[in-house]
Amino acid sequence: MIREKSCGAVLFRRYGGERRYLILHSTQGHYTLCKGHVEANESEHETAVREIAEETGLCPAFIPGFRETIAYSPCADHQKEVVFFLAEADDSPLVCQKEEVADADFFPYAKASARLTHDSDRAVLEKADRYAALHT
Repeated sequence: MIREKSCGAVLFRRYGGERRYLILHSTQGHYTLCKGHVEANESEHETAVREIAEETGLCPAFIPGFRETIAYSPCADHQKEVVFFLAEADDSPLVCQKEEVADADFFPYAKASARLTHDSDRAVLEKADRYAALHT
């Protein structure tokens, strides 16, 4: 069994009083949250910061206390764990990594949820939105 681990974040920005969440349109065709593989001796937060910067050009400010994990099998003999944090994105320009991200944008919660391809990502977004409502 091959085991993989990725880390990322549910990223949001504030537009007026509304939180809008970043949804990536992968070059593979699915809509997802920002995440990527852990490298060498990186911590989970270090991986999330690096992946967010590589895929979007953004810098996250993590909201303490939120950590959500999902696990799935992307193919036979593979098990993948993905750790998500909650973070507010800085105001840097959104710059997509052409090799992995076809497009990306910030959406209000309902639209962000509707765009996501996988139910597991939708569940993480829902938990993050509830947490953000109480802690940001």
